[in-house]
Amino acid sequence: MFRLMNNVRTAILLAGLMALFLYIGSFWGQGGIIIALLLGGTMNMVAYFFSDKIAIASMRARPVTEAQAPQLYSIVRELSQKANLPMPRIYICPQSAPNAFATGRNPRNAAVAVTEGLLHILDRNELMGVLGHELAHVKHRDILISCIAATIAGAISALGYLLWFVPMGDNRRGNPLAAIALIILAPIAAALIQMAISRKREYNADSFGAELAGDPMYLATALEKLHLQNQRIPMPVPIESQKNMFIVQPFSGKDAGDLFNTHPSLEKRLIALIGKPSTGRF
Repeated sequence: MFRLMNNVRTAILLAGLMALFLYIGSFWGQGGIIIALLLGGTMNMVAYFFSDKIAIASMRARPVTEAQAPQLYSIVRELSQKANLPMPRIYICPQSAPNAFATGRNPRNAAVAVTEGLLHILDRNELMGVLGHELAHVKHRDILISCIAATIAGAISALGYLLWFVPMGDNRRGNPLAAIALIILAPIAAALIQMAISRKREYNADSFGAELAGDPMYLATALEKLHLQNQRIPMPVPIESQKNMFIVQPFSGKDAGDLFNTHPSLEKRLIALIGKPSTGRF
């Protein structure tokens, strides 16, 4: 039921994003909507088909064999079988900040990556919780949902920029202040809706990942450790739009505030997982 409600909320947010896009595009009529959608769609189709390669390369991740990382392979294989997923490719990133992500446009092309920092601080049960979360993203095809949201958000931004250069329809020329407000606020609104979609996906992955691991406390204690360590060790992400793919939002030395975060707060995630805002272990 919890995952169903979050899926419904995600559908509502996507509908809101599309409605915002259609409203802005209507300032130029059907032609404006089509042009913006083509621009945004082209950029994000490239990102969709090559997202795994881009993410892995940007994090300087290296593929590992079962002989090099036997515990990692053992856990991923066990969880993949439980989730009825093909075995993904496995990578280790050199960063000392503990984090993990999954990428790939579908389960057959999936890859799971963890940082060296994560392997140093988590025990086997906590690793199961984290990897269960990442395989949940693969199972739910969250990269597809993120790509759809990014496509519409990108198109909204493109429409906003067009306002500077292309006159609106004759019946909408009236108020220059309204046009300026639209240029500024529309991309912000699109980004906020996109981030809200990302946060809903995290709740779903937490829930399903905890089921795969067999105990929600595995993921709960791992999340507490990861949040604590990520506040101490900055990990600037080379591509800003990739922040949402990690299990916890990477700390870059800047606090954007909860509204602009790609992930729910630790307290909210723990309440959803174990019914309280802390495990009491740290």
